[in-house]
Amino acid sequence: MKVIMTTKVDLASMNIMEKLIENFGFDETGELFDGNPVFKKGDTLILMTNEEMIYYDGLDTSIEQQLGLKPEIIAFASRHSSKQKLPALTTHVTGNWGEAMYGGKDGSLAVAHPIAMKLALTKLNELNDLGWTVCYEATHHGPSELDVPSFFIEIGSSEEEWVNERAGEILAETIVYVLENFDKVPRGKFRTALGIGGGHYAQKETAASLETDLAFGHILPKYAQPVGEEMLLKAIERTSEGVDVIYTDWKGSKGETRQLARSLAEKLGLEFIKG
Repeated sequence: MKVIMTTKVDLASMNIMEKLIENFGFDETGELFDGNPVFKKGDTLILMTNEEMIYYDGLDTSIEQQLGLKPEIIAFASRHSSKQKLPALTTHVTGNWGEAMYGGKDGSLAVAHPIAMKLALTKLNELNDLGWTVCYEATHHGPSELDVPSFFIEIGSSEEEWVNERAGEILAETIVYVLENFDKVPRGKFRTALGIGGGHYAQKETAASLETDLAFGHILPKYAQPVGEEMLLKAIERTSEGVDVIYTDWKGSKGETRQLARSLAEKLGLEFIKG
């Protein structure tokens, strides 16, 4: 079972949910999750909660307890906020490289699904007739305590964008596309990658994914560096497809971190790309 997670306290989330129901034929099941109606189409559920999703550690366990179903993957339909109020369509996996400031636990990473996120990124880019930025975000915020693959897909970055109907349509179509296709991609079609370096909006990793066969899971930005080898190993372990490549934005990384990335790739027999 595939899950689209929404929350009633998020305008973008409600915008996307509305478009999913209107345009893609999701119907009420009569069941409740967190006291809210459950919608279903085929093997995909739309669930809604009452609080911010970034604090929902153990969501996969809660779904099993309330509905008796183990999710295969969770797509969080969400808003993105920034001081710059950059109009953007983004995707990323969650977790905290260090201290947990916004949900999750310190030094804890959710399970990334690079193929699903690459499909999301490329579909967002294809459908983007708004002229907005389309990008990966670096791994940040919660929830981090999930044992099934998940990803956030977001409308940014102010209320004007969150309620934009076309943005809601693009996100809804992208989510449906990803959930219908992520498990049909042959293993080896894309090289899965751990991204090291760059800013929050991961420009180098975004360009590499859109222009090559690289599919990124966790991305460690420069502002979260340095980290120890154990965190890079954790990022590799918490990637559902495994990691083929360690990609480093060389100029966008701190010296000790880029050297650590290179040596770890050699030790593990992974391809190393100096971006």
